[in-house]
Formats: sequence, structure tokens, C-alpha cells
Amino acid sequence: MCCPYGFTMNILQVIPELNVGGVETGTVDFAKYLVQHGHKAVVVSNGGELVPGLESLGACHYSLPVHKKSLWTMLENVKALRDVIRREKIDIVHARSRVPAWIAYFACRKTKAVFITTCHGHYKNRIFSQVMGWSKLVIVPSKVIGRHMIDRFNVLPRGIRCIPRSVDLEKFKVRRDSFGGKSRCTIAIIGRITVLKGHSFFLKAMAKVIRTVPYANILIVGDAPAKKASNKQDLELLARRLGIESHVEFLGNRRDIPQILAKTDILVLSTVTQEAFGRVILEAQASDVPVVATKVGGVVDIIDDEKTGLLVLPKDTEAMANAVIRIANDRGLATRLVSCAKEKLGNNFTLEHMASSTIKVYEDLLRSMNVLVIKIGSMGDVVLVTASLKAIRKKFPRARIHCLVGKESMRILHNCPYLDGIIVYDVKDKDRGWLGVLKLSKKLRKYRFDVVIDFQNNRKSHLLSFLSFGRESYGYDNGKWGSLLSHPVKDTRKDMPPVAHQFQVLENLGIHYNGNAFLELWPSPDNKQYVQRLLDSEWLGNNPDIVGINIAASAKWQTKNWPVEYMARLCDMLSAKNIRVIITGIEKDKPLAQHFLSMTKSKPANFVGKTNILQLAALIKKCKVFVTPDSAPLHVAAAMQVPVVAFFGPTDSRRHIPPAKKIIVLEKKLACAPCYSSRCRILTHACMKDIHPDEVAREIKSLIEEHS
Repeated sequence: MCCPYGFTMNILQVIPELNVGGVETGTVDFAKYLVQHGHKAVVVSNGGELVPGLESLGACHYSLPVHKKSLWTMLENVKALRDVIRREKIDIVHARSRVPAWIAYFACRKTKAVFITTCHGHYKNRIFSQVMGWSKLVIVPSKVIGRHMIDRFNVLPRGIRCIPRSVDLEKFKVRRDSFGGKSRCTIAIIGRITVLKGHSFFLKAMAKVIRTVPYANILIVGDAPAKKASNKQDLELLARRLGIESHVEFLGNRRDIPQILAKTDILVLSTVTQEAFGRVILEAQASDVPVVATKVGGVVDIIDDEKTGLLVLPKDTEAMANAVIRIANDRGLATRLVSCAKEKLGNNFTLEHMASSTIKVYEDLLRSMNVLVIKIGSMGDVVLVTASLKAIRKKFPRARIHCLVGKESMRILHNCPYLDGIIVYDVKDKDRGWLGVLKLSKKLRKYRFDVVIDFQNNRKSHLLSFLSFGRESYGYDNGKWGSLLSHPVKDTRKDMPPVAHQFQVLENLGIHYNGNAFLELWPSPDNKQYVQRLLDSEWLGNNPDIVGINIAASAKWQTKNWPVEYMARLCDMLSAKNIRVIITGIEKDKPLAQHFLSMTKSKPANFVGKTNILQLAALIKKCKVFVTPDSAPLHVAAAMQVPVVAFFGPTDSRRHIPPAKKIIVLEKKLACAPCYSSRCRILTHACMKDIHPDEVAREIKSLIEEHS
């Protein structure tokens, strides 16, 4: 049969063993479905009774000791499983238990295979169980388990897919006798003999049933685990104490469950804990057997009380006995429950429904991508990443893309059309220090990133890339823990402009740089209206010739600043030519602004400390030319496509110049430059003082004329 889903997939299921059990049977049934629908089905387990049947269906089986919790064995299995993934060209690795999940998770990390889990149990929130929530999508068999994974394992709701387990109806088309009536009543419990399955409460309830229904025959199908053989012995002793041993048969593990159910009149599920689902209920319903079950976990997703079965509270032996007696003495009730259950089963719990829903999840996984871009540096650095964000979105139009930025820079990416979300790194408060990095990494893991692109390239960002557990991570191997990246790039050129430098990393993702990548910012209408009010307050609203001057770089880079007396002279020169000047800066620059204003004869508009980053972008957009040292406003002006005159001295323009519509770089190539020092070592500051105001005025004049 050809594949009806548009493309074939190679699917690997990993399970501890393939002996008789609900999860194991479901694994084989699903492998059969995959093969029938044109996909490759591979199963890895420690082997078991079901392997021959699995292989006869056309599936492939590899035997590995994936049931052992030994750390050394698990490490060996990671390599062995990775070899299987590569040999079979696996697309999806589906882990169905915790030990296999740990092995599968790390085996997938250096392959293209996607890791997914199904949570078949109500796991306790221990470190050992955490891996079940680490896949990008987590399949749960019931709403109760889905809620548990969200509340206790911090899985995001969008990362949960609820797919009920199923039953292969063809297996249970076994002819059965009519309901026992007054001559015979066979009551069965099917499942492993463990304390959690509530067998002792079942037997106590049956002792009460037999007093009313003396012709009842009790079947206990299943056995105790090898290490808990005493569980069965305890039940045998309990049956003798209750005086019902002649009515009770211990059948052990059986492979002929359909035939047993064909001779069963009532099935009881007496679980006392949060049952993940209850596949045996479906098998009974498929065999026209009415069910009495405890009201736990996923059981309530299957049974509608008094409609498709009868529900009782866990450990309530009186209620359990009464429910069984009702069905045994009321053939009409039994028939009605079976009819309604069969209808619900056909609509919700068939193999076709489960398998097709699972394949749909696989398709979603292979077609989707979660991308994290890390840029936790200064504001100017974050502005520089906008060209790359656009390129990533163009390459992966359907991906969910998030950007990790510092708290001070988060506003820059507001309204960015290329992002689905912003994650904030609060380096000065809640995310401070290495402990903060660990807490943040836990938050990042919730997003289940497939690809991490680290443009920050320092130790903390590389560690966050690694601890976010993305399947692939990209960045520079620059001696700052770059080995933590799965795809490190050698940083061979030190004179490359910043955007081109970023695209060297993106080349590994098939994103190429053609020189046409430009920066962008997205001021809101409110930002623009605020700026218009600022300009109107200085009678600049309709002035066609405005020049903006950014009076300072960051506080730790005083060597980048152009002398304040030069700025004052430039302001006066421009004013003499009827060019209005505005000055910009942040709150800390206000004292410098007052000093500047005391030195100038003209009256520039002082907007220092009056704008945030996006308001500044809207303000710069009103300028004919913007003048600035190497700083964040330089990148803002480039993003707003405003002509710029930029001063470079202690830093190298080749490494820091942004792509811009029109930019004039004024840089004196002194022997000591670029020094990358926050203090002038020769105490002259000649690299900036040698840029004279008249030179700057000429460049401004030419840009205005060109713009006009």
C-alpha cells in the first residue's frame, strides 16, 4: 500500500522489552500500521515474546539492553542506538519508557532524527523521569496525564498531544458465548500483579459478590514481576483466608487474551493509583464485555459512568461488589453498557484513529522548527541582529523563532515581524551569575528548540546554547567554550563587518550573504506621535533640514566620544547655514548635554534623556543627517535609512560599520589605532581630536545636498 500522507517516514520505536503488555502490544500494532501504510518501522528493545510476530509483519527489530538502568550500559546504548538511527536513516525516534528515553535523547543529539516521547504512566517528578518531557512534542494517552505533564514537568500546553491508546478490533473478533445469566458468570481482572493494580481489593470485593452470585468464577490473568513474586503468593493466601480459593483461578501471563475475554462476562479494573489510560478496558469493550472500573486517571476518558461502564472509587470494595452484582443480575444493563461502549470505541479508540493521529504528530514534527537566536549584548549589538532575523525567517517561513536578549535591549525587537517571541535575560537581577544561567536554561528547555543560533559567542551564551538542549547549535568557536556547540564555526577573519560576520554562521544553515542585508527597526504609531510632539515643542515640526548629533557613546567607552567643544563649534556652523540641530543621548548624558549647551552660541533642541530606543528611531527618521560616534544610535540611524556621519577612533570601522543606505566614515588611521581601550594610552585622544568640525560640516552639507 502506498503512503497516503504525502511522504514516507522511517520510524524507530524504543521500548524496554517486547513481552506481553499493553504498551508492548500497542508498539507492535503501530509498527504493523506503519508498514501497511508505506513507512519503515524499526523497533529497538531487549527482545521478548512479541519479536517474531513483529518481524513477520515486515518491521525490523534490533536487540539492545535498553531496559537496564546501569549508567555505563546506557552510555554504550547511546552509541549503539545512534548507529541504528544512521544505518536505518531514521526520521523520528519514539521513546515509550524512561530508560529508553534517556538513551534516545542523547542518541538523537548528533543526528537529524527528531526525538519524541509517549508518557504511558503517571510519573513522579524526579530527575530520572524529567526526560519524558524533553521532546518537542509529548504524546499522552489521557487528559489527566497531559495535565500532569504540564503541572509537574513544565511542558508547555502547545507541546502536548493527547492521543488515546487503541485496540486492534480485528484481534478481538472472536465468537463468544451469550451472557452467563443464572448458570455461569466469569469475572476477570487482567494486568500485572502489583500493589498499584489493587488486586487485594478486587478479591475482597469478589468475596462479597460470591455470597450473592455463588456461581461466579474469578479469573486473575497476569503475573507478578520476577522481583516481586511474593505479590502473587500474598493474593493466593488472601483468597484462602476469604474462603473463595475454589472460585479463583490464577492464569498467569497469557497471549490468548481475545479468547479469554470471549469467555468473560464482566471485566474489573481495580487500580488504586492514577492509571494513565487502561487499554484492557478497550479490549474488553471490543469483546462485548461490560466493565467495572475504579475512577482513576485516564479511565474517566474511556468510561462514562452508567453509560459505557460502571465507575467506583478506588479501594471501595463494597461499591465494586455492588456494581458487579448489578451487571451479573441485569442482562439488559449489561447489553446496554456493551452497546454504548462499542459505539464510543469505534469513534475514538480504534487503531486507525490512534495510528493516523500519531502519524499526523510525526508530520507536524518534521515540518516544524523551533529556532532560538541568542544576542544578549548591548543595544547596538541587538539592532545589528535584525538583518539576520529577516534572513532566518525567509529561510524558515513556518518556524517558530524566538530571540534571547538582555532586559535593557528587549524593547528594540518590539513589533519585529520576524519573531514569534522574545525571551529576556535579566543579567542584573533574577538571572544574575552562573546560577541565573542555570535557571534560565531550564526556562529555555521548555521551548524545545531544534536550532540554536548563538550570535553572542561568549562563555555564557555558549553554555546557554548547550543547556537549552537544542538538537543543533551554531556559533563561533572562538576559544570561549565553542566546543559546547554542535556546529562550531572557525572565526578566521577579524576585519569583517558585523552583519557579514553573522552570516558566516548562517551559511551552515544554507542562508547566504549577498551584501543586501540591511538593518530594521519598527517604531509604533505611538512612538511617532510622541516624536512629533517633541519636535513641535521646539518649533521643528515642519523644518526640512534637521541634523541630529548623538553626543556620547556608552559610559565605558569615553575614548569613542568626539570632543564636546568640537560638537559645539559644529552646531554653530550648521546654525549659520540655517540648519537646525537636535542633540540626543540617554539619561546619564544630561550633564554632558548641559556642558555642551553652555559652549554653543546657537540653540539646538535638547532631547537628551527624552526618548527610549524606538522613540529615538522615530526621531532620527526625521533627520536629514545623523552624526554619531561608534554607538547604538549609529546602528539605529542605519536601520532607519538615514544618512550618517560616523566617527571611529579606538575601534575598527571594518569590524563595526553597519550596512547603511549612506554612511560617511571619518577615521584617522593612527599608529596606535584601533586600540580597543576605554582610556587613551598616550593621553592625546588624537584619533578623535584629529577629526575637525569643518571637515564634518562639509560632509553634512554634501549629504543634505545629495538627499535633496
